[in-house]
Amino acid sequence: MTDHVTRGSCLCGDIRFETAAEPQGASMCHCGQCRKQSGGIWSSAYVKDSALTISGPVRWFEASPQAKRGFCGRCGSSLFWKAHDEDTTSFALGAVEAPTGLRIEKHIFVRDKGDFYEIADGVLQKD
Repeated sequence: MTDHVTRGSCLCGDIRFETAAEPQGASMCHCGQCRKQSGGIWSSAYVKDSALTISGPVRWFEASPQAKRGFCGRCGSSLFWKAHDEDTTSFALGAVEAPTGLRIEKHIFVRDKGDFYEIADGVLQKD
């Protein structure tokens, strides 16, 4: 645990979130859904649902039978990813106020990455 509070928001500010819990699993997702949702790689970390406070009118899209994605209906910011069978919620690192104090731990779904870039940062890559 840290005494740092992680705060973030969408582009227009209608949706805000915060957690005093230490974010886990900072990753960059290269799957097709994340690329379509964000226009590129989607970077996120997660915390327990009970440790995350969200305010504002989040719109949820059932992206698959396994998960839903939360975004702002006004500005379109992609903010959250939530698996139906887990007690955690991932939040977009791009929406977090600096300094985040986080470092990417892994790239995920790299077998699905776009053909228009290479991953060359030396961070762990998972299929």
